[in-house]
Amino acid sequence: MIPIHDTIVGKRMPIVTWTLMGLNALVFLGEVGLPGPQLQTLMQLYGMVPRRFVDPVWAQQHFPNMFYWPFVTSLFLHGSWMHIISNMWTLWIFGDNVEDRMGPARYLIFYLACGVLANLLHLVTNSQSLLPTVGASGAIAGIMGAYIWMFPHSRVVVLVPILFFPFFFEFP
Repeated sequence: MIPIHDTIVGKRMPIVTWTLMGLNALVFLGEVGLPGPQLQTLMQLYGMVPRRFVDPVWAQQHFPNMFYWPFVTSLFLHGSWMHIISNMWTLWIFGDNVEDRMGPARYLIFYLACGVLANLLHLVTNSQSLLPTVGASGAIAGIMGAYIWMFPHSRVVVLVPILFFPFFFEFP
């Protein structure tokens, strides 16, 4: 299902949502320009690698001391065009209304907190993983949850591609 639009009309411009989308896009364009080895290093350093936080001896051999920044920096890295497009599209559909209801400062704090909490959950459930976790999906999942909570009666039009035929549905 691909959300197309919703029925909630905001009262103010979603500056934080636009800024988050712009930052994610700029970081991704920087990623695209990197050669493979440098991109891998970027993902390892700024992505959230769970083992880094549970095995300090291993981490000292492989990573500079960046404290806990990867819990936040990983939210702005993406693994592919489809990854960033789907994340930013979903943020565009749902984030503007949540920002409008919460206000810009609370919305930004909420967005970052959801992303950090998603990374913590990943750390707890995959503590020995050597693979970097990247993307804003955890933060956006939090925004979607807030949207459902704040706007339970809104309608969201979604595209459901079945085989090669697009079907549009409206969900409450």
